[in-house]
Amino acid sequence: MLRLGTREFGTHEPVIMAIVNRTPDSFYDQGATFQDEPALARVEQAVAEGAAIIDIGGVKAGPGEEVTAEEEARRTVGFVAEVRRRFPDVVISVDTWRHEVGEAVCRAGADLLNDAWGGVDPRLAEVAARYRVGLVCTHAGGAQPRTRPHRVTYDDVMADILQVTLGLAERAVALGVPRESVLIDPGHDFGKNTRHSLEATRRLDEMVATGWPVLVSLSNKDFVGETLDKPVKERVLGTLATTAVSAWLGAQVYRVHEVAETRQVLDMVASIAGHRPPAVARRGLA
Repeated sequence: MLRLGTREFGTHEPVIMAIVNRTPDSFYDQGATFQDEPALARVEQAVAEGAAIIDIGGVKAGPGEEVTAEEEARRTVGFVAEVRRRFPDVVISVDTWRHEVGEAVCRAGADLLNDAWGGVDPRLAEVAARYRVGLVCTHAGGAQPRTRPHRVTYDDVMADILQVTLGLAERAVALGVPRESVLIDPGHDFGKNTRHSLEATRRLDEMVATGWPVLVSLSNKDFVGETLDKPVKERVLGTLATTAVSAWLGAQVYRVHEVAETRQVLDMVASIAGHRPPAVARRGLA
């Protein structure tokens, strides 16, 4: 059972985490949700389309202008509080690697800290433990925040992913993070080239077999773009194909831009797998 905030999710229940970036330079929407009202409208739409988690980020993942911890907090803390007020049942996640920001957003009502840079600030897990919130433990290949991979090599990329994420997860639990609120993430594109990310996808069942719920962040990423030779705005089909494969292999949480489309893919895979009945079953019965 995965528990985040006030919500519980069954083992075979796919969960959508909708991306809401509070940045003026996000790679996908170029700051469309930087201002409060468009961002709140995005939250309302995502929840209506089936997102159970809202993932709020205050710093672009890639290189760009420096964003201090104070500025990151300014972009996220008040917004977290407002989302908490308007949507009391939604799970609020904050994408940050900094313990100072983690502390501030937990005080404002966050339920989950999404540490996409793989424990580069070990104190973030301590914050999650102190506030008894969830934690995403990600493999980033030892990369520093906001850097791009350069000639990264692994003897066995999945073996490295497992070693790092399981170590982070067990440390989190030892610190006091509730075991049922810890997720592991292979970290597509983070500290990896396209072939690494494809292999991580192909071998996701090895992560699932550990018993920890697996989160994947696939949406419109560079490994999809390079695989199909498509720009950012033409990666939706490749993303959804990767989502279907990940769902079949047992991943549970999906960090996405396109919520409605992802919901259909996940529901279809769940029905094929026998975990969800068809919404309507009339064919051949009338």
